[in-house]
Amino acid sequence: MKLSQFKYDLPNELIAAHPPKDRDDSRMMVLHRKERKIEHKYFRDIVNYFGEGDVFVLNNTKVFPALLTGEKEKTGAKITVFLLRELNPDARLWDVLVDPARKIRIGNKLYFGEDDSLVAEVIDNTTSRGRTLRFLFDGPYEEFKQTIETLGKTPVPPEIQRIRGITEEDRERYQTIYAKHEGAVAAPTAGLHFSRELMKRLELGGVSFAEITLHAGLGNFRNIEVEDLTKHKMDSEEFHISQGTADAVNEAKKKRRNVCAVGTTTMKGIESSVSISRMLKPYHGWTNKFIFPPYDFIIANAMITNFHLPKSSMLMMVAAFGGYDFVMEAYEEAVKKEYRFFTYGDAMLII
Repeated sequence: MKLSQFKYDLPNELIAAHPPKDRDDSRMMVLHRKERKIEHKYFRDIVNYFGEGDVFVLNNTKVFPALLTGEKEKTGAKITVFLLRELNPDARLWDVLVDPARKIRIGNKLYFGEDDSLVAEVIDNTTSRGRTLRFLFDGPYEEFKQTIETLGKTPVPPEIQRIRGITEEDRERYQTIYAKHEGAVAAPTAGLHFSRELMKRLELGGVSFAEITLHAGLGNFRNIEVEDLTKHKMDSEEFHISQGTADAVNEAKKKRRNVCAVGTTTMKGIESSVSISRMLKPYHGWTNKFIFPPYDFIIANAMITNFHLPKSSMLMMVAAFGGYDFVMEAYEEAVKKEYRFFTYGDAMLII
């Protein structure tokens, strides 16, 4: 398939700038693949589609405040640093993106905080991911992380930043209620729709939850630059699937119950660790899997997702799962019916 096949007209006003008042208040479009039927519901109605023995697979990654604003030594030029990946906790080494990049050289020092409480030195600017910084911090590691937590801002996507900046509300709402393991620079947004009350209602209906951890990275924001999708390379992301999660998912599969992947990051994780017998296996490592049509999904038979931007890798995965023609038709309908798109937007359930 070609990149241009995933272009569609999305009016700017349909990109949700803010989350709904209550998490499960979002609208939900339901796609029935066999009947090729579309329903219009609310997210809280999801309890009507699942029951005893079904398993929802969640990504419990936690977004950290990865955006730092500082100044370059001597010139005082404003610099934004996007923390991507911690390379070495003991040495305080991080892979980062800096903006504006042209002003930064090896050996430059960057100062953060009103009292310059955090200082970093550029030690490499040749990595494919941007720059490598060493933070010059003598205190204990917990104190260092607390300083990052205090000074950093939530890395909501650039499209939302352009509309209304970053607000204090984002610290809580750009995070799932079940987030546990810090390491993501992008939230697994399909999970943002779950409230504690809704999860309890699903449990009472016999649904169980299994968790994986996949630290969503910068690839979620990067544009795909090649028309031939087979030539696109995804950034690697770290993920972990426990034995307990594998057992819960495989038990549901054996009993022919539903396995629902909550979000594209979850789907990527479980499809990256499949055994020869087409079962889920435990794993700890990295994946750069890129899923686009046609693709044979092995683990999940249902999926919850958001409405994604044109030409995004997430839209491509959804089209692979729901069927290209059906999904693009559904997106056309979503625009007509003014669904809210992107990170804080409405939900889609594909069954």
